[in-house]
Amino acid sequence: MAINWYPGHMNKARREIGEAMGRTSLVIELVDARIPFSSENPLVAELRRDTPCLKILNKADLADPEVTAQWLAHFEQDESVSAMALNQKERVNTKSILEAGRALLPADRSTKKSINAMILGVPNVGKSTLINTLAGRAIAKTGNVPAVTKRQHRIPIGGNFVLLDTPGFLWPKLSPEACGYRLGITGAIRDAVIEFEDLAFFAVRYIADRYPDALKSRYKLEEVPQEEMDILEAIAERRGCIGRNHTVNLQKVCELLIREFRQGALGPISLETPADIEAEQATIA
Repeated sequence: MAINWYPGHMNKARREIGEAMGRTSLVIELVDARIPFSSENPLVAELRRDTPCLKILNKADLADPEVTAQWLAHFEQDESVSAMALNQKERVNTKSILEAGRALLPADRSTKKSINAMILGVPNVGKSTLINTLAGRAIAKTGNVPAVTKRQHRIPIGGNFVLLDTPGFLWPKLSPEACGYRLGITGAIRDAVIEFEDLAFFAVRYIADRYPDALKSRYKLEEVPQEEMDILEAIAERRGCIGRNHTVNLQKVCELLIREFRQGALGPISLETPADIEAEQATIA
């Protein structure tokens, strides 16, 4: 199943961001630490060109810390980019974020009265929550669903920074195909346009291969079966996702798995590594 979700307001957001980029000193791009590549919008690099970028790997408490370290090193290879991980469970150090952004700017621009910083990211990555933290007040609408922010906002946040909040937007064609699955699993795409069964089969295969102990611990499995359907059936047995005639309620168990992954109930898990992405891109080159 190829997943694509590009509502009209996202196309409008792309145009407006392109127009505003010329007045922007710094780009702050949030990505999901569990899927740093898949949640990194390729259009951002196209739009920002040589504008310095502070890349924040948000929700790092839900991701595998060893894999997050690999991604931070990967992003830091670009001289115009600085990368940092952000943990949702800890108090955000606002000063460190602003200082990291300022350090990327040329000396003559970092001392200007007003530094225009544009914040970008895919839907549901946590932009509005971060803005409220930086501003010190509830100024941006938040919600645990994609596409909450619909238009740009200019927000003074202190330290001579003016933050431009933008709608979360995806790109017209999600490639490679696995990107669409990962975005769907983490909640960047509205549930109404995805198939939970497809997402669950993709997720359970990856987790069984890389984090089998997470499945054993969460669902009290002695062993993790080889086939995706067998794993889901075993989870269904443990969690009561059984219908009439002792048949597995596949929709219910698939929704349960995805929901518990999103909540972090399976533990810190990353769905991609730099090596994974390199291998995937080699197959479509």
